[in-house]
Amino acid sequence: MNKKLAAALSGGAVLVLTLSGCSDDSDDKVNDWAKKVCDQVQPQLQKIANANAAIQEQTADNSKPADVQKTDSAAFQQISQAYKSLGAAVDSAGPPPVDDGETTQKEAVKELNASSTAYANLKTKVDALDTGDQAKFADGLKGIADELNKISTNGDQALKKLQSGDVGSAMSKQKGCQKPTASAPPPAAPSAPGSDEESKPASPEATATEKA
Repeated sequence: MNKKLAAALSGGAVLVLTLSGCSDDSDDKVNDWAKKVCDQVQPQLQKIANANAAIQEQTADNSKPADVQKTDSAAFQQISQAYKSLGAAVDSAGPPPVDDGETTQKEAVKELNASSTAYANLKTKVDALDTGDQAKFADGLKGIADELNKISTNGDQALKKLQSGDVGSAMSKQKGCQKPTASAPPPAAPSAPGSDEESKPASPEATATEKA
């Protein structure tokens, strides 16, 4: 159940996580712009990585629905805030000094803010799931995982454009724009053993998600 959420999150399109290449032909103005953005980006990418790790930790078949809900809710809130801050970072940096830079910047900010809203909506949906009905809870999480996949695969064209050409090359050289590894504690603690009734699998993975 939660494994699908973790997989969808890890495949998500996040600003500059897909950057590659080490060209040194970017001019100083582009490099300065990239540094201005990436210095603000790194803390937010770290928050997203940590939130993803928290969901990964709650993928055990014996995780309680209530613990899964708490962890996922906190993670989605954290990711939503991170995307909002990413949008603010790109916005405050101003247009990159390249052709059509202003349009590229505005579209990227728009997408980042839209992603922030999308994750906030997912938090609301997770909070509304019925943890007392295991089957309904599993179905609800499956639906949320499907929405995560849509967020991951749609609406990232502007970010891809921002990561291309001289700007992408300059950003790829900045440490702040490199993909981090989770280092902080997860938003919610892993579930503790409970009664037989409470410790039943939060999701029948084989039946609720393998069919997807």
